[in-house]
Amino acid sequence: MFSGYIATVLITIGIYILLSVSLNIITGYAGQISLGHAAFFGIGAYSTALLCTKAGLSYWPALVLAVIITAAVGALLGIPCLRVQEDFLAITTMGINFVVQAIFSYVPFFGGAMGIGGIPNPALFGYSFSKSVFLFMVLSFIVLVIILDQWLIRSWLGLALESVREDELAAAVMGVNIPKFKVIAFTIGSGIAGLAGAIYASFMSFISAGDFAFSESIVILSMVVLGGIGTLRGAIVGAIILGATPELFRPVMDYRTLIYGLLLVIMMRFQPSGLLGKESFLWRQITKII
Repeated sequence: MFSGYIATVLITIGIYILLSVSLNIITGYAGQISLGHAAFFGIGAYSTALLCTKAGLSYWPALVLAVIITAAVGALLGIPCLRVQEDFLAITTMGINFVVQAIFSYVPFFGGAMGIGGIPNPALFGYSFSKSVFLFMVLSFIVLVIILDQWLIRSWLGLALESVREDELAAAVMGVNIPKFKVIAFTIGSGIAGLAGAIYASFMSFISAGDFAFSESIVILSMVVLGGIGTLRGAIVGAIILGATPELFRPVMDYRTLIYGLLLVIMMRFQPSGLLGKESFLWRQITKII
């Protein structure tokens, strides 16, 4: 259906869409700054790799367990984050990313600097997925995550997360259990990031700690901010734009982190709602036309 190159690019963008949507649940809906989201991406990938290569599980059970493990770790790591806010929360989540990456890099069980290879490709009824089928699998997961996202924002849980984001003190006065809903946001967002990691591990068949560095967290955050933080459309559009950018501007990709950092500063200064945020200039013009 697609050439190998196009399928590869589309799969990569699909993985970034999952990551962007997952971070948007934590940062956009619950208002919790996270600069270490690549850590959960990595936990999902390494869990899948270890379950397949060392525990001998097939890909599908490994994927399910990887999502559960990542969500559980997200919940556990979310608990200490409850005690800090704003700048201190950003520093804490950044530290989590560095610690997780260091564990992957230096603990022999996780492959150390050599990483983990031999991760199997998904298969059904004995047939290994081609890239086109793999792409269809990624799109199916994106649809499921979008359905989950839309259910979330329309439920009482979404209302509680919005109240936490807008004003924690007022939400607490109204009886909202702030710690509970923060942990729920971290759990759901981490679980989806773990799903993206499980897909990435199989797609690449080899992973190493460098794939989940702090710079990757900045890339994911840039996608959310560029598209429009707090909106599903923004998370998806931001992932598509910045996911395709490396293929369009390969000569400057050595400076990707610098470019994305500058992009974050510019967007927060001149268009904090992003391209398609609720209060963005572009979205207002689109709604007028519609």
